[in-house]
Amino acid sequence: MSSSARPAGAPVLRIHVVDAFTDRPFAGNPAGVCLLPGAEWPDDGWLQRVAAEMNHSETAFARPLPAGEGGGEPAATESAPGEPAADWELRWFTPVKEVGLCGHATLATAHVLRTARGATGTVRFHSRFSGVLSAEAGPGGDLTLDFPAAPHTATLVPDGLAAALGAEPEATYHTGALGDLLTVLADEDAVRAVRPDQAAVAAVLRGGGAGGADLRGVTVTAPARTSGLGHDFVSRFFAPGAGIPEDPVTGSAHTALAPYWAARLGRDALTGLQASARSGLVRTEVRGDRVRLTGSAVTVLDGTLYV
Repeated sequence: MSSSARPAGAPVLRIHVVDAFTDRPFAGNPAGVCLLPGAEWPDDGWLQRVAAEMNHSETAFARPLPAGEGGGEPAATESAPGEPAADWELRWFTPVKEVGLCGHATLATAHVLRTARGATGTVRFHSRFSGVLSAEAGPGGDLTLDFPAAPHTATLVPDGLAAALGAEPEATYHTGALGDLLTVLADEDAVRAVRPDQAAVAAVLRGGGAGGADLRGVTVTAPARTSGLGHDFVSRFFAPGAGIPEDPVTGSAHTALAPYWAARLGRDALTGLQASARSGLVRTEVRGDRVRLTGSAVTVLDGTLYV
């Protein structure tokens, strides 16, 4: 199969743009969502080209798992021994690469399944690198994701990080397979004031992980300026090596932020504000080795993909 197009005669596809972790358009994090009809994945090159054309932080592609092809909702199947059944297989692409986990595009996909396909209750997604992920619709229209919690292991502040961020870290943590560098700053104002040197951030991330592996991104975080603002902590996320200079709202980063702040603040249920230009709220709850991420979503575009 060509990497530039799907086979001749392939059905025309709908593609959606959904603003996730927000209840209003033009805020939160926009994601492309494409629900595929067939039993087989299109060529990876085609998926990547579509994601590059959409040019959002991530575009999600989902295909129904057997025996759900050919109309109607897919039937649940076992994803792997010991894992819960999954209804759809889900993959995520930035404009330059496939990634192993994405929160906002999963929320966006669940929103499209609910609003365009009539899905109700809980939808389960099989992912290639993060196991089975679920999305549960609440009575008010919010969606709750169930993701694996990421660890946070203290590490020395990498050389060059302070200069790359233009801020002095108080502490840094590795986040295991998530691959982020969780960086704690002094306060909310410091997080909001970060103006990173993207090339310098990318240099810090290269080879900064275990065994010299590249890290995915840098999360900067701090406690909320004061109580009563509707959030308990703030964050921002930078992943220039993945083609994302700054991600507007990063659900996956909250799988590490939630356990860190739950331990520090002594509460399992918290609300994080991602203080990007678009901004968004992620309600988090730590449950053992899982994290629940709750938010709203709004469809802003429903179009046709012809190639």
